[in-house]
Amino acid sequence: MWPYPKVLAHRGAGKLAPENTLAALRCGLALGFHAVEFDVMLSKDSVPVLMHDPEFGRTVAGSGLVAGTDAADLLTMDAGSWLDARFQGEPVPSYEQVIHFCREQQIWMNVEIKPSPGHEEVTGRIVAALSAACFADVVSSDPARLPLLSSFSMTALRAAKTAAPQIPRALLLDSPHPDWKSMLQELSAVALHVNHKHLSQEWAAQVKNAGYGLFCYTVNEPERAHELLRWGVDAFCTDYPDRIPADF
Repeated sequence: MWPYPKVLAHRGAGKLAPENTLAALRCGLALGFHAVEFDVMLSKDSVPVLMHDPEFGRTVAGSGLVAGTDAADLLTMDAGSWLDARFQGEPVPSYEQVIHFCREQQIWMNVEIKPSPGHEEVTGRIVAALSAACFADVVSSDPARLPLLSSFSMTALRAAKTAAPQIPRALLLDSPHPDWKSMLQELSAVALHVNHKHLSQEWAAQVKNAGYGLFCYTVNEPERAHELLRWGVDAFCTDYPDRIPADF
């Protein structure tokens, strides 16, 4: 149930290079990673861009909202200086730019749909539709070549399913939810993504016995990674691709 890579670079090597940027993807690639996780939300004019926080101030300087800023302005903003002066001027990339880069470099993508508050449905719909358009040449019977869309938002994932049912989906949960199985069934999801800190061996067994892929975020210690794999976890992402290699 998990035809995808086992170890992913979280936000594209997001502790070694500015998260959710092409610089981060290049950093992960240089370390041998051909699998990446990153976040996508919409600009004011409904262009999907890579961004985790709905407000500026952490990875992009200043004040304001991603949902209140046009893409033309977002794509010129400095998303690198916050981490290190070496990355000054590293721009916010569009999702479409990243798709083309990843396809050229044969990097598999776990795309977290990260809606700004109040934009759940439209974000899920647009991200899924763009994914489908950019992978129209890839048949859905070959899921390992398609991106995997994940989200904490059921609304976003429902919209993604309607807009592009051929693009696989996964549900993100921070902690156990009593209805996790029915939620996955409603979404026709292929996997459950969970916070490894709240995963028990019993819950892992339940997910696997139900026939779903099981993915964990964000695992930064090799000892914990080994334990999760022993529990049957299929894959995980890490902030430190220099500490946990792609062939772990």
